[in-house]
Amino acid sequence: MLLTINYQGKNTQDLGYLLHKNPSRPQEFTLNYGKAYVFYPEVSNESTTAALLLDIDPIELARGKVGSSEGGLFDYVNDRPYVCSSFMSTALSRVFGTAMSGRSKEKQALADTPINLKAKIHMLAASNKNMLPAVFEPLGYTIAVETFPNDDQFPRWGQSNYVNLTLSGTLRLCELLHHLYVLIPVFDTQKHYYIADAEIEKLLSHGEGWLKEHPLCEYITSRYLHRRRSLINKALARLTDNPEEDAPGQAEPEAKRPKLNQTRLRAVVDEVLASGAKSVIDMGCGEGNLTRLLLREQQLSKVAAFDVAFTALERAKDKLKVDRLHETLQNKLGLFQGSLVYRDKRCEGFDCACVVEVIEHLDESRLTAFTRVLFEFANPRTVIITTPNAEYNIHYAGMKENALRHADHRFEWNRAQFAAWVNAICENYRYKVAIKEIGDNDDDTGTPTQMGVFTRCE
Repeated sequence: MLLTINYQGKNTQDLGYLLHKNPSRPQEFTLNYGKAYVFYPEVSNESTTAALLLDIDPIELARGKVGSSEGGLFDYVNDRPYVCSSFMSTALSRVFGTAMSGRSKEKQALADTPINLKAKIHMLAASNKNMLPAVFEPLGYTIAVETFPNDDQFPRWGQSNYVNLTLSGTLRLCELLHHLYVLIPVFDTQKHYYIADAEIEKLLSHGEGWLKEHPLCEYITSRYLHRRRSLINKALARLTDNPEEDAPGQAEPEAKRPKLNQTRLRAVVDEVLASGAKSVIDMGCGEGNLTRLLLREQQLSKVAAFDVAFTALERAKDKLKVDRLHETLQNKLGLFQGSLVYRDKRCEGFDCACVVEVIEHLDESRLTAFTRVLFEFANPRTVIITTPNAEYNIHYAGMKENALRHADHRFEWNRAQFAAWVNAICENYRYKVAIKEIGDNDDDTGTPTQMGVFTRCE
């Protein structure tokens, strides 16, 4: 995991004074999760570069020696040692804490002066690359994005979600460090520790002077706090100096969200029961809202659920009160971390699979892999998929033309696009599909949610 900071101008060796790290010798720091190293690959009068390199042991993470007393936060095979993530934010605070405060005993005038800086974040997990300019450019940065194919031998697999991001701007070093501390976890959302109220204080501290005025303040706050609505509301209320009001939600426009979400979940449960399924898997379960409803149904003898995000599974466990469930329900339920785009035998053997408001969070280039995982390998008798109907968005006050309902959506399809996609699946994988509508119906735009109920052809 590597971050470099370059200073160009005159007497750029003074970067060492600003960072409080001597350019003439490498330095090592012990962190809870590994080692951090600071060194200077380039030192001259005109250009000096400092590097922060983290060495993280993925085995230690998986064994649970970091952040958890009941097993690790990550699988044994994980990308954490290489991807710029919350580990880097923690290291910035630990290693460059004095620099982040804006203090420099020897060069205070320089610390107070905007200078030409260039930060390169190596291997940032940015699945939604379109958000990079929207997040960084309002802060005055010019950005350059280096992308990579998933595999040179298989171009059809598309581009990797990992990028090298270069930020160039004229600003104080402490401002750059605060921006990096907050915004790196905005793109890589797998924080290595539990999100609680203390994160609000960190966000407000590091976001002081810029976050409140940022046009994507709510998006940044939501992603930084892992979409924990109670924490987001508290943070936004303090940012807007309005502690008496809850901040508006972002997951669905206006107050229609709870009603629509409940209607949608009930419709999915009804389809599961109507299919005659005895076992069901909730793919991309999020906080477990659908899983909780399925668990109540006596018709179902086995309910499994998974999500790619560890923190989402932790919230699902809290909502489901797993530790307090009756033994019968505990035996009925299975929760695990998994991906929608990689084959996993734990997803196979179920009568029914539900994918509710999930596909729009995937890059469209990943849908081919997703359909293979679901329809070819898992191959359940019944599949239920829901996704927003883009045509209905005109009914949401305040939404701009071609805007998406949620900042994390990669796309939203109209009815014709959804129909074309589900029909192509049927042609490729021997299923038939019934397309249904969920929510208030408009003669011109249809309903807010569209649902495909697939049945395997025997």
